[in-house]
Amino acid sequence: MIRISLVGLLLLIIAASPIARCADTFKPEPGYISLFNGKDLTGWGYKTNNFDGKTASFDGRYSVKDGNLVVNPREPRLMQILWTTREFPKDFNLKLEFRAAVNADSGVFIRKPQLQCRDYLVAGPYKDLKKYKPQDWNEIEVTVKDGVAHCTCNGELLQEALKVPETGPIGLEADRGQMEYRHLRLRELP
Repeated sequence: MIRISLVGLLLLIIAASPIARCADTFKPEPGYISLFNGKDLTGWGYKTNNFDGKTASFDGRYSVKDGNLVVNPREPRLMQILWTTREFPKDFNLKLEFRAAVNADSGVFIRKPQLQCRDYLVAGPYKDLKKYKPQDWNEIEVTVKDGVAHCTCNGELLQEALKVPETGPIGLEADRGQMEYRHLRLRELP
């Protein structure tokens, strides 16, 4: 017979609550700034709109749920890019975590050029990744130096020398399926 104390039951209820699930204690590493606060779309927008203080874009394509930036599926398929309202002219290191639904297709834009971010094993183009975790959290790291981006997923090479402009924002694409992003952070390099 299993006995659960009242305190134990209360702890289980609290842990399962939406408030507990969205409580993320993540803090960027020293020197990094957070590009997403986990609460709303402050610092992000479309080219002509700013979503500061809003928990969803006006078209519902992007929203914040449980501390994650969510790309919501749309039928018929509709591509839309969410951009940081800030540009990044200096060399930098960008880190972010993403979780792709089956066959989801998205992208991370680095000063305009796109790095494919998707359910890689199904949607490619990087179908040979050994460390990619389907439908789980994966980390992309991008280092931009002298106009070239070096990009990895869980430490495996995606792009060795993606050419990027001298300055520009960071973007996230909504194309197909549900994508979630979290822990978006950036450190300018000396």
